Amino acid sequence: MDIILKKQFLLYKSLRFKCSIGKTGITLFKKEGDLATPKGIFKLGLVYYRKDRNKTIKSKLKKKIITRNMGWCDDARSKEYNTEINFPFKYSGEKLYRKDNIYDIFVNIKYNQNPAIKKKGSAIFLHIAKKNNKPTEGCIAVSKKDLLQILSLINKNTKMVVK
Repeated sequence: MDIILKKQFLLYKSLRFKCSIGKTGITLFKKEGDLATPKGIFKLGLVYYRKDRNKTIKSKLKKKIITRNMGWCDDARSKEYNTEINFPFKYSGEKLYRKDNIYDIFVNIKYNQNPAIKKKGSAIFLHIAKKNNKPTEGCIAVSKKDLLQILSLINKNTKMVVK
């Protein structure tokens, strides 16, 4: 069973979760920095989480603890583009260990990976929404409660369908 993004909701089986998407909407022609959520069908990767802010995460997906030096490369000049990296790092990257809570738990949506095409977009995650469900920079975001429920239901065969 897949997770389907339809307008401002994620649908999974008979469940419906309010979500946020990229500020500029959904696009088939994603580019780095365009603030859009990519359209397509994507596999899900690891569940990343802050152990200091989450005791346990119930999920059939593989999990990885976020450490202070972890990041995600968003710099198309790097051969590490759109992959997990460690700081210090020669190129730019997004910090995964943040002061706010949006990356306390997130799932890597396998967009533009294997191989990553330069400037086609990076760091597309299913993560915790900001207050008032503010739009994202291209990710999909839900409440922490909803994300924990989704994670408890899905498995390695679940895909993210963005229409």
